[in-house]
Amino acid sequence: MVWNDGTTRRNSSEDLTSDIESIGTPEGELHLRFFLPSGIELALPATGIREVMNQAPERITPIPNASSLLLGTINIRGQVIWVADLGQFLGDPVALSTQRAEIPIIAVEDQDMILGLAINQIGEMAWLDSDQLGPTTGVPDSMTTFILGEWNTPYVNQSLRLLDPVRILRSARWAS
Repeated sequence: MVWNDGTTRRNSSEDLTSDIESIGTPEGELHLRFFLPSGIELALPATGIREVMNQAPERITPIPNASSLLLGTINIRGQVIWVADLGQFLGDPVALSTQRAEIPIIAVEDQDMILGLAINQIGEMAWLDSDQLGPTTGVPDSMTTFILGEWNTPYVNQSLRLLDPVRILRSARWAS
């Protein structure tokens, strides 16, 4: 397009198209990476996540006689959901510290069930290719049922394991 000052410029739709083409299409599916108290990094598929939040420990209401894996309940916009210590559920050797200003919680959902998973630290969203997912190695027995596989990440000294949120939600382990 030629402007009144004699310069030639591309119109905005041409700019947008070339910008989109240069970005390209990400490989794989979107996953949330996060850490357990011992430093183990895990991932959950974004499709199973309803919400990610930080909650003050005093906003988690303990429930008497509930499973020791459950920290209590929180109210999210009028809906009461259980909050569980994911690390303890998976057998992480380091306990989650509740002596801090906020606890990161990932609310996972399957059909009519929602559960808040308390973790140590939220990582980043990442596009991960499920075709690159391999079998798990060196996984504690307490985690095996809930892990779908692992990615070998060249930039860190450990594998990134993918959790199955549906298996976690539907586990009989919550009843104990």
